Amino acid sequence: MNHKICPVVMLAQQLIERRSISPEDAGCQDIIAQHLNYFGFTVEPMHFGDTKNLWAWRGSGEKTLVFVAHTDVVPAGNETLWTTPPFMPSIRDGSLYGRGAADMKGSLAAMIIAAERFVEAHPNHRQKLAFIITSDEEASGANGTSKVVQALMARNEKVDYSLVGEPSSTERIGDVIKNGRRGSLTAQLCIQGVQGHVAYPHLAQNPIHQALGALKELSMIEWDQGNAFFPPTSVQITGLKAGNGVSNLIPDQLHVQFNFRFNTESTYSMIRNQVENLLERYALDYQITWILSGEPFLTPKGELLDAVLNTVQHYCDSPPDILTTGGTSDGRFIALMGAQVVELGPINQSIHKVNESVSIADLQLLTKMYQRIMEQLLLT
Repeated sequence: MNHKICPVVMLAQQLIERRSISPEDAGCQDIIAQHLNYFGFTVEPMHFGDTKNLWAWRGSGEKTLVFVAHTDVVPAGNETLWTTPPFMPSIRDGSLYGRGAADMKGSLAAMIIAAERFVEAHPNHRQKLAFIITSDEEASGANGTSKVVQALMARNEKVDYSLVGEPSSTERIGDVIKNGRRGSLTAQLCIQGVQGHVAYPHLAQNPIHQALGALKELSMIEWDQGNAFFPPTSVQITGLKAGNGVSNLIPDQLHVQFNFRFNTESTYSMIRNQVENLLERYALDYQITWILSGEPFLTPKGELLDAVLNTVQHYCDSPPDILTTGGTSDGRFIALMGAQVVELGPINQSIHKVNESVSIADLQLLTKMYQRIMEQLLLT
């Protein structure tokens, strides 16, 4: 087969050509909308702030399967290090190269082509097939899928199953699928001291010295022991800032940033209360701001997980590992709708790297997998 005329490769190339650095969409959703409109989808732009989003659906059955994707990409970095320009898609040795090839314009293209083939084969499918596509997944996510979900929930839209196309695979397509993710909670802590001369420490209060005991204890707490699906909750101190570079001045403030990745055994309120009780116990003069990026979610065995497992086993020699590892994804927002959520996508070895790529054979296989999942969930 001439890969250059393969539909999924052609669409992926069109998307990669667009310099859609988050939160820019750069026309990607216009391309997607044309495809979906042609195959009878109702396409509704849902833009918020600087972010373009798309909600599209076809069918009106009792059950809804939504595919979730993003058109935005991270910056290419030093473009001179790329073998070919990052926004000029190229094919070499059976792979498609370009920023977003694996994360996640390739899987988005596979979703769209799979939907087209599904609709051609089953124009009167009983259940509802939908898409949520955003241009702000790689940046803040503030105006992306989270806002779309809020708008859909406000008008009582229902989503039963959600397939997220993030690059979940490690060595081969489908060797890892994800049925949940840990929550992410960040704290911005400011500890107040009293500025003074280092030669007269009795006239000052050094916030760094005051905080050392509390920060050490914070780093050693066992928050929980995890469970069968998640590792234990963990905390990492990711930033410390104090002083102005002068060696004879005791600073008046210490700024600390730390992040929790937490499982379903702990909650935001539990973590917050334990941290603030710790700070109170050390008698610190502090202010703290909490930023909850997402709650943990888990999809137990059910129709969606069964369909994905069946599909992977149909095309591969061995069953996938079912994991909850990695960072956050937009699946955390869809889970708020009560939906079953599973992630299945390309191999993640090159994502966010120079010369990001995806195997053309993998894109073709992923297209078949997505179509088979649609058939299992939407024809009953």
